[in-house]
Amino acid sequence: QVQLVESGGGLVQAGGSLRLSCAASGSIFSGNVMGWYRQAPGKQRELVARITTGGAANYADSVKGRFTISRDNARYTVFLQMNILKPETTADYFCNLLYKRINYWGQGTQVTVSS
Repeated sequence: QVQLVESGGGLVQAGGSLRLSCAASGSIFSGNVMGWYRQAPGKQRELVARITTGGAANYADSVKGRFTISRDNARYTVFLQMNILKPETTADYFCNLLYKRINYWGQGTQVTVSS
């Protein structure tokens, strides 16, 4: 089993920054992909960014150039640096770990961007 615990969400004004963290614990092996998804009220959950253990990352088009995903493999932690936040960024953000086609999810952390 894998447990994921997110932190770093909160309320921020438009144009500001937040940094999300997700710590993984349990049976974790190399070759996994960690990432962040978000779900706004009334919308489906969508990918924000993900990163492999080797550091290869991809982003949703809407966040390219503003968000940066990184990970610390030694600490089984993934980060999401979010800059130039926009009101439409408001959502619950979920940490995800994908390993051998199994998805593990955190409980989510709320991000609210005020205009």
